[in-house]
Amino acid sequence: MPATHIRRWKTLALTTSAVLVGLTMPAVTATPASATTTAYDSTYYANAVGKTGTSLKSSLHTIISSQTKISYSAVWNALKVTDQDPNNSSNVILLYSGVSRAKTLNGGDVGDWNREHVWAKSHGDFGEVTGPGTDLHHLRPADVQVNSTRGNLDFDNGGSTVTNGGGSLVDSDSFEPRDADKGDVARMILYMAVRYEGDDGFADLEPNEKVGNGSNPYIGKLSVLKEWNEEDPPSAFEENRNQVIYNTYQHNRNPFIDHPEWVEAIW
Repeated sequence: MPATHIRRWKTLALTTSAVLVGLTMPAVTATPASATTTAYDSTYYANAVGKTGTSLKSSLHTIISSQTKISYSAVWNALKVTDQDPNNSSNVILLYSGVSRAKTLNGGDVGDWNREHVWAKSHGDFGEVTGPGTDLHHLRPADVQVNSTRGNLDFDNGGSTVTNGGGSLVDSDSFEPRDADKGDVARMILYMAVRYEGDDGFADLEPNEKVGNGSNPYIGKLSVLKEWNEEDPPSAFEENRNQVIYNTYQHNRNPFIDHPEWVEAIW
């Protein structure tokens, strides 16, 4: 069953604000993303709970690196399950545009959906190889043309409207997904940065503060991704997707969907 989340940070923030009324205090750092507990904290995440910084990142890397890998061809059918439209079992929901499209329209033609590598496969040059190239935690169905527009661009705010992009924006060196997908993108990128640390024959993937990273194993901008994680908390769709990947395919989880506050705890 899906992990049970207890969202309590907003209540804590309001209580703290009330206590501080009338007091002269230095500037207070913004409250991090929702503090959560999950059904996996005493089992799957037992060696990570309570840690911060590099210690937390290292523990999570060990935990989530235990996974079942699938082939790139198998990704097609997996996405038809992980991204199924909850209101229409014949369709999938497309990343960036939010469009519901028939599962049968997978391919490379205009009007089709294809397999989008949210961590662009050229950033670290892992291509479509089994491992980072097939990891369902960052592979999503996307409209062929919108996917082409995103290409291998880094993530940042601003740009011009993407045709049929659901409100996504693009400029010469970055892509901004629609608001409803911003947190999803951030958590997928940061999952990849924790999962792939250069100890399994693949590049050490890391977020940075740049755009235009090209084939280097980096994607930016970290500060923007952190903002998106705060602004767009995990949705029921995202949580269900995480659960399906864990139960049926890879048997590992995206920890930032279960614990979005761990983004701030690490970065």
